[in-house]
Amino acid sequence: MHDLIVFGEDFGGLPSSTQHLVKRLASQRKIVWVNSIGLRQPKLNSGDIKRAFNKLLGKQKSGFGRTGTINANHNMTIVDLKTIPAPDSAFARQVAKELMLRQLLPVIRKAQLRQPILWCSLPTAADLCGHLGESAVVYYCGDDFEALAGVDHHIVAKHEANLVVKADLIFGASEEICRKFPAAKTQLLPHGVDTELFSSPALRAHDLPNNGRPTAGFYGSLSEWLDYEMLHAVVEQNPEWNFVFIGPQELSKSQLPTATNVYYLGPKPHHELPGYSQHWDVSLLPFKSNRQIEACSPLKLMEYLAAETPIVSTQFPALAPFKRYVHVVDGAEEMTAALKHARYQPRLPKGIVTQHSWDSRSEFVNWMLELL
Repeated sequence: MHDLIVFGEDFGGLPSSTQHLVKRLASQRKIVWVNSIGLRQPKLNSGDIKRAFNKLLGKQKSGFGRTGTINANHNMTIVDLKTIPAPDSAFARQVAKELMLRQLLPVIRKAQLRQPILWCSLPTAADLCGHLGESAVVYYCGDDFEALAGVDHHIVAKHEANLVVKADLIFGASEEICRKFPAAKTQLLPHGVDTELFSSPALRAHDLPNNGRPTAGFYGSLSEWLDYEMLHAVVEQNPEWNFVFIGPQELSKSQLPTATNVYYLGPKPHHELPGYSQHWDVSLLPFKSNRQIEACSPLKLMEYLAAETPIVSTQFPALAPFKRYVHVVDGAEEMTAALKHARYQPRLPKGIVTQHSWDSRSEFVNWMLELL
């Protein structure tokens, strides 16, 4: 059985699809996990300069509810590399590659991996393909990086094109993403859900408003893919509702409404999220319509369905298999009407996403890896 060298985001905090899969694969394999090597070059502002400095020092980005302690199982080795984020020129790429190899090769030798597969969830790992003693290369594309906010698109596109050529197997999180790659070596791998965590009854979170008003809630990164204009209108139209937002603030200045019925609770550890989503009245997916959302397969959609709370969402393709369980809206007026209806709707049926568990997804991945 092949061990894995994984280039993903910073391990910990709100788990990505890569973390969900790899943690399950680690029950049978040794894993060397390399924390994020970056998807964009730093700009001349304090936040970016700090992040770039941290990468050069091998420090992690702060995560979604991160406590500073990584609870990896005994099969996992977590590595922070000193590196140059998203190098562009041939010289910078060569320097970054040599810098990372000098740090990573001793770790790989010490781990004594068995015929390791190089798993890249970040296209910027492409230059390391063929230099780590790997037996095969897997590219797991969970997002359309050419449309993803906060990414140097032209740089990442070059790295991705290189990675696609070198990859023996490509997993795409949506059909839209899969269409970008050669069909002969691409497999659809939609996001899954921790069904046990989100469907098992959880105690109500202590800081969830409990003032007798109905509550609509959202958790996830508060970034530019949310429709803030619509949210401002919905909050204004529904003063009798609480609106709760949970997650890291990805914008330099919050775009959330500042009305008294809006509660920003900050980032929360992933395992605490059912204490919110099971107890508010409506779960929200208030996305903009853009290329990124067209290609996305949001983890929170599956988690909301497992939590069995009524859902109000704007339209995006990944909703299609579950549309009969979701109030799909276009604009503030429709969202206001949907909130009033969903408030008195029975809870969603149990077991909607049982077949989409991360356990079943990882079994499929495990089988595919052993064919390489």
